[in-house]
Parts: sequence; C-alpha cells; structure tokens
Amino acid sequence: MNGLLILLTSIILTALFSSGTVDTSIVFKTPTPTPAISSATSSATVNVPVLYVVDGDTIAVSIDGKKENVRFIGIDTPETKDPRKLVQCFGREAAEETKRMLTGQTVTLLSDPTQGDRDKYKRLLRYIILPDGTNVNAHLIAEGYAHEYTYGIPYLFQDDFKHAQRKAREEKKGLWNETVCPIN
Repeated sequence: MNGLLILLTSIILTALFSSGTVDTSIVFKTPTPTPAISSATSSATVNVPVLYVVDGDTIAVSIDGKKENVRFIGIDTPETKDPRKLVQCFGREAAEETKRMLTGQTVTLLSDPTQGDRDKYKRLLRYIILPDGTNVNAHLIAEGYAHEYTYGIPYLFQDDFKHAQRKAREEKKGLWNETVCPIN
C-alpha cells in the first residue's frame, strides 16, 4: 500500500513539475503538500524549523525534537566547509544566500521518490520549500549560487533545474559571471 502511495505521489509530482521549461509559478512556487497527503505518503515533512545553515546546500533542521542534516536534492554549491578542499569561488556568497533565505524559517522538506532517503553521509535528501511555496533548491540555481547536480539517477525537477542553470549562465548570474569566478 505504501509503495502505491509513493508511486501515485511520484506521478502527481511529475505531472505538476516536469513542464520542460522553468516557469517561476511552477518551479519556484512549488505547492506545499497538505499534511494529509504528506503523512500518508511520507513524501513531505511539513513545518520543520531550520536550526542553522551548514553551507550553501546543507542545513540542519529539527524533526520531532531531533537534529537532522538535510542535503538539497539537485544542486551543488561551491565548497566552504570541506576540510579536504579550499573555500571555492562563490562558496561564501552561496552560503550567505542560503542563510538569508532560511535563517529563522520554518520549511517543508519534500522528498523525491526517485532518490534515496539519505546520502552516504546520512543526511536527508530533500527539496526545501518556504512557506510562500518558493523552492529554495531551484532559486539557488536560477540566481547563480549553485550548479545543477545529478547524483546517480535523474530526479523529478532535473530538466527544470538544468534549464534554470543554462539561463543563469547565459545571463552571467552569480558564479557564472566571469568577473566573479574567472574559470567556470
């Protein structure tokens, strides 16, 4: 039964969000799932407080009083915290934009049935949705703070995220501006 609900959720999400083009009313204002749907399908965790921003593509939230790290699906921001790497160009700016958007916020975490629940570091894999419906993952790509990133298999918003990245690159936004990061 649970598998059927996840399959139906996947079909509905695909129909809603795979338009082939980035339409801000669809991708950037993702409808927040209703609690009845999310509890039945386990596809969303609604009204989760953000504890802090780790970096541009990872946050810490509180779920039922337990701290969980969450990695954003479909994006990668330049590194700022990896001890094996130097701080990368535009990494601080990406982290600051994520902080600006999420500090003090309560968000919806939307899972993707095409992806695993957690990554190899045990972080939850989710889309981050603001109360106004803004898909934070999509916003970071569209404004040039993040690269589209596919790990393994395609995800639900992959075409839209790739389109947003092409547009940000064409418009030389953020990390795509040659005066910001000379080698992209």
